[in-house]
Amino acid sequence: MTDESSRKLALVLLGPPGAGKGTQAKMIAERYRIPHISTGDLLRDTVARGTELGLKAKAIMARGELVPDKLVCDMVGSRL
Repeated sequence: MTDESSRKLALVLLGPPGAGKGTQAKMIAERYRIPHISTGDLLRDTVARGTELGLKAKAIMARGELVPDKLVCDMVGSRL
């Protein structure tokens, strides 16, 4: 039998812009007392802080390109 307090909860919400991912994520984070990590917010914060990853992302965005998944995953990894 598993002690409920020792169980881990990890969720990933996917969907198009405006689908309600952020709204649902905030409610879930409050309810289960888990962190809410938004890749968009994380990207903006990393760029604003001028970190190494942020500078790479800024240069890519300045060219009008999408930030590669690898770079976003590195940012999430740093956050975790």
